Amino acid sequence: MAQSRFAYDVYEDRCPTRLVLERLADKWALLILDSLKDGPVRFNALRRDIKRISQKVLAQTLRKLERDGLISRRAFPTVPVTVEYELTPLGKTLTETVSALAHWAEKNMDTILASQAAYDSATQSAGP
Repeated sequence: MAQSRFAYDVYEDRCPTRLVLERLADKWALLILDSLKDGPVRFNALRRDIKRISQKVLAQTLRKLERDGLISRRAFPTVPVTVEYELTPLGKTLTETVSALAHWAEKNMDTILASQAAYDSATQSAGP
């Protein structure tokens, strides 16, 4: 891996790492990256498996992840064209982290909902 000529600091407002963090914090990007952890997936399979993602948002998010070097795109000369996406070696370094984050939400959702209800109840009781 090439050594960077620059020192990056995510706490600096102009650091380009913030753009990467913004991309990775996007729910659609996380779901796409997690969906690709087991190997190549076709565009339509991603669209079908990730409920409520529009074709436009899926295409935009895939392009951004490809531009960042996290996924690769392969088109097959079929009618209509078949396209599949796969994690790059760089994208594979995120697999464990992305999966842990996505599935952490599933495991802790009941506790989060209870905390939200308690907070909302206390806030309403306190008044304006």
